[in-house]
Amino acid sequence: MTQQSVSMAGNFRVPAPHNEPTRDFAPGSPESKAVQEEIARISSQVRDLPHYINGNWTTSEETQDVVSPHDHAKVLGRISLADEATTRSAIDAALAAHHDWSRTPWWDRAAVFLRAADLAAGKYRDELVATTMLGQSKTFHQAEIDAACETADFFRYNAHLAQQIYQDQPPALQGETNLIDQRPLEGFVLAVSPFNFTAIGANLPTTPALLGNTVVWKPSEKAALSNDVVMRLLEEAGLPPGVINMVHGSGRDVSDTAMSHEDFAGLSFTGSSEVFRSLWKTAAGNIDRYKAYPRLVGETGGKNAVLAHPTADAQAVKIALVRGAYEYQGQKCSATSRAYVARSIWNEIKDDLVETVKSLPVGDTTKHETYVGAVIDENALRRLEGVIEKAKGLDSHTLLAGGTVRPETGWFVDPTLFETTDPEAFTMSEEFFGPLLSVYVFEDEEWDSILELVDRASPYALTLAVFASDRVAISHALDVLRNTAGMTYINDKTTGALMGQVSFGGGRASGTNDKTGSRLALQRWISGRFVHENMTPAQDWRYPYLSMGEM
Repeated sequence: MTQQSVSMAGNFRVPAPHNEPTRDFAPGSPESKAVQEEIARISSQVRDLPHYINGNWTTSEETQDVVSPHDHAKVLGRISLADEATTRSAIDAALAAHHDWSRTPWWDRAAVFLRAADLAAGKYRDELVATTMLGQSKTFHQAEIDAACETADFFRYNAHLAQQIYQDQPPALQGETNLIDQRPLEGFVLAVSPFNFTAIGANLPTTPALLGNTVVWKPSEKAALSNDVVMRLLEEAGLPPGVINMVHGSGRDVSDTAMSHEDFAGLSFTGSSEVFRSLWKTAAGNIDRYKAYPRLVGETGGKNAVLAHPTADAQAVKIALVRGAYEYQGQKCSATSRAYVARSIWNEIKDDLVETVKSLPVGDTTKHETYVGAVIDENALRRLEGVIEKAKGLDSHTLLAGGTVRPETGWFVDPTLFETTDPEAFTMSEEFFGPLLSVYVFEDEEWDSILELVDRASPYALTLAVFASDRVAISHALDVLRNTAGMTYINDKTTGALMGQVSFGGGRASGTNDKTGSRLALQRWISGRFVHENMTPAQDWRYPYLSMGEM
């Protein structure tokens, strides 16, 4: 630590973070024109999407095409696929960088990510939005709130939270000092990020890195186009070589290699419960070879519910169902996929809800008129097609809207709405990750019993929304459903957690509930060392109470 760094340590303060403002993208607006120009530029080429290891961009012989989900004949890029040697070189780079990065003052590390926030909100903003729209089939609005705003928010708020952690020190008695040395984990962290949020791709590797860890990052191949932009802006922000090493390819192959290494220290994961459980088993199978018990952090999906009490605002319920279930094709971990609606409310909103769902424009997300884009790939489309056909065959289910897939030019699944008389049907318990909502209608007087049903219907516990005006009903729901969700919204939709305002995460099958957006999420990536110093060490082994034979 230099003398300059020491002098800065007593005064450095991270600027107070504020949520990055969103742009409206009205047709013909300057921001709309700028992003459309970026879309045209990106669409005119096929990008090479290499690995980034030890500060170098490297390619592999084997590649895989990256296509646009809403125009799957359009190849946008080609990712290099990592073999075992590639992954091991990334691990070696992370371990080689660990000593110097772990001892870099926290404010110097934070400065890299604060610079990255400005780049995400400025120089790279339009490219982040455009690549997310093209590669992940997000609309102008959905790409803006994710790739630009939330990415910048993650970097800024995490730096602010890190400051709180490092400045929180224990008291000491006179003549003594106490210090908590917030060390990073010993070894490297594996970050495995999903396709659905560019910002999650940015957050999973950078949060451990901010705390002094070095990382091997395996982004989803479906988000490779936008994640390549994230890696480039981190490089420009001054991230030292080896701190974050990005490798493309098979998640299974990369994780098997990384998690069999003796220096594997932690996993930062967002994806399916099934995959996370398999990774947990992999860690357990390798536990005897690790230097330390690894930290396993996962956010793994949900079966998120809306509950509408008879005193709910009917229009607010309808809007929450439409936005919560069908924005970004239901491909948000927090998307609404089951609803329990009092009959009086259902009678008021049903016809309007059905007509609204039928009218939602589906198509190319680069067009202003589109509300629902394509699901991420053909596997997702076929899986949803099977779910819809199974539900259609049940006497307990009535198809009210949608129910069709259109794979000819894009992986389009029309917004689908079922009404069911079976509250324990598979459509009310299983996660489908698509634009599919099932509604169970209960009698107005059944509120108390419906709460118990909601709690036991699904293994997930991520988000939940309760709509009511009756405060007693709200309080009762919060009590009965205390463990049903990691985030409970009152009179608001199940989606749209805002960094710095809502701490995101759930329990049960939804993950380890480490609360992104709070100190808890950062705390998982440090391992404290307590340092105690005695300024006046004892000079005699005897205590005053000892008589030593005197009467």
